[in-house]
Amino acid sequence: MDAPLRSRTSLLQILATFFLLISLGLNNIREVESLGINYGQVANNLPPPDKVLQLLHALKITKARIYDTNPQVLTTFANSNIELIVTVENQMLATLGDQQQALQWVTSHIRPYFPATNITGIAVGNEIFTDGDTSLMTDLVPAMVNIHAALVKTGLSQFIQVSSPNSLAVLANSYPPSAGNFRSDLNGIMQQFLQFLTTTRSPFWINAYPYFAYKDNPNKISLDYVLFNSNQGMVDPYTKLHYDNMLYAQVDAVIFAIARMGFNGLEVKISETGWPSKGDINEIGATPQNAAIYNRNILRRQLLNEGTPLRPNVRLDIYVFALFNEDMKPGPISERNYGLFQPDGTMAYNVGLLSTTTSSTTEPSPASISLASSAPPMVKRVGYQSLANWMMMFAYFCCLLMR
Repeated sequence: MDAPLRSRTSLLQILATFFLLISLGLNNIREVESLGINYGQVANNLPPPDKVLQLLHALKITKARIYDTNPQVLTTFANSNIELIVTVENQMLATLGDQQQALQWVTSHIRPYFPATNITGIAVGNEIFTDGDTSLMTDLVPAMVNIHAALVKTGLSQFIQVSSPNSLAVLANSYPPSAGNFRSDLNGIMQQFLQFLTTTRSPFWINAYPYFAYKDNPNKISLDYVLFNSNQGMVDPYTKLHYDNMLYAQVDAVIFAIARMGFNGLEVKISETGWPSKGDINEIGATPQNAAIYNRNILRRQLLNEGTPLRPNVRLDIYVFALFNEDMKPGPISERNYGLFQPDGTMAYNVGLLSTTTSSTTEPSPASISLASSAPPMVKRVGYQSLANWMMMFAYFCCLLMR
């Protein structure tokens, strides 16, 4: 083979490799690494777990949280790319105060499924500090300690974190964010809780819903501020940090509250946030339009891998609530209408999802997150500029080869 022909062949090989890398890069952009979904199952009409897994794959969502240790879900999610957080139900906390019971729980509920099922976290209870049951508060930290000890004994502690999601109601103050502090009646138990998280390097999980703040005070709270829309925002008078949305302000208030307890440095993650698409007559703002805007803007912010104003360089992990509307949840109408999807697989509203919907089948329809089309202009500019830079570098490289 003569030299010119070898050069052209090499050039073709480089071209093929280049465009393969570009293709893979664009494909990876479609996944939002810090976004998860809450897969609640308080319903009698949900699709089976294998169809749910298909839906999550179609949406390119790789993180999910369930509210139990359903064996069918754990088995179905084996050998998938889904990172799964499981939950110890509140009523189990007293039992798990016994070390042997905790070891038995881990041995029967976690060990048989791991590592095929990628369990990354155990939520011990849910919103225990605001449940109203003081015995549960007393049982929480001992149960967490024993669960973690059981994970250590079974060799799983390096893979699975132990924490407990909290309602924002654990705060006595959240405005401005720098004034964030925990309720005084929780000081004793909160100290133990935060010490456990620090020792085990586990995150503080918070269930944060700006919707509730708006519903309770729509005349004083800007809808655009809670929906992540363009707005004037607010400036914390002490830190001078600017907030253009309430969710980030709530997270930073929790960070300040934790620091006031002497545990500065703990990571804070959002275990639940969402917006209902339907509500009772007094549930102001619970509409499909607002729900779509809120969750669509969450998706956009997650594409940027943003942190909060207080921790701009620490990516904020968020689990959206919820995957499906759940028809058996008690309470107001809104409680049954937080889902991105109806149980039949159709979208409850469009949050930047592309889907061919179905009307009567229980099989979720194919869908994918169209992050490219819903991304803010800044994201598009960064992506296109990077591609242009690569192409210019490649052209220059080709010129050198052809000399």
